[in-house]
Amino acid sequence: QVELVESGGGSVQAGGSLTLSCSASGYTYTRSTYCMGWLRQAAGKGREGVASFEIGGVTTYAESVKGRFTITRDNTKNTLYLQMNSLKPEDTAMYYCAVNPSCREGLVASQYDYWGQGTQVTVSS
Repeated sequence: QVELVESGGGSVQAGGSLTLSCSASGYTYTRSTYCMGWLRQAAGKGREGVASFEIGGVTTYAESVKGRFTITRDNTKNTLYLQMNSLKPEDTAMYYCAVNPSCREGLVASQYDYWGQGTQVTVSS
């Protein structure tokens, strides 16, 4: 059973930074075919992809976060990260990490099968 646990969320002012972590267990994380991503859900809105690892380790980012967010991972620690810089109030949302078994369309929420419980990020102006 795949288990994902996010941490690192919090409240920051606009322009600030946060680093989210996602600890994964229950599968062979080091397999290159196992892709993961970060998604978010703002109040009253659907889940949207933020950043992902796809086939061959290729990273993809939503246009709204390009140049500000960076997705990385440490296979030795089974951990996925999301470095978020220059945060804006519109980045306020619950952030989730999830597993994408197909390793394709990493910004499409329906591609993900396993989800963590989420960590809240709140950015004030």
